[in-house]
Amino acid sequence: MTRAEPVNAPDAPAPSGGYAQAVRLSDFGELVFVSGQIPVGADGGVPESFSEQCRLVWRNLEAQLRAAGMGLGDIVKLTTFLADRAHADENSAIRREILGGRAPALTVIIAGIYDERWLLEIELVAAR
Repeated sequence: MTRAEPVNAPDAPAPSGGYAQAVRLSDFGELVFVSGQIPVGADGGVPESFSEQCRLVWRNLEAQLRAAGMGLGDIVKLTTFLADRAHADENSAIRREILGGRAPALTVIIAGIYDERWLLEIELVAAR
C-alpha cells in the first residue's frame, strides 16, 4: 500500500488551502502522469462558466485516473494553470470539495492557456 505523507516544514510557511507543501511517498509501485486536462467534453463542447469548466476538467482527470486503474485518492501532485487570477478562489473551493480531506502537493500558475475559451487546465501525478 502506498503511503503518501504530507510534509509541511515547521520553519517554512504553512500551506493555506487544502494542499501540502511536499508529499513523501513510500512503498509505491506505480506512478501515473496525467497530461493537462482541458475543459472540453467528449462532444467537443466547452462550457462557458468557470465552475462548469473546472468541474469538467475534474471529470476528465477522474476518467484518466480510472483508465489507469487509479482514483482521486492516489493523487500526489497537482499543477493547475488558470487563465485569470480572478478564478483562484473558486478553483480552490472546487478542488477542496472534490478532494475532500486529501491534500496533495500543489502548484497554481496564472498563464495564457492554449485556447482562449479555456479558463483552466490541470495536470497531475498519481502514485500507488
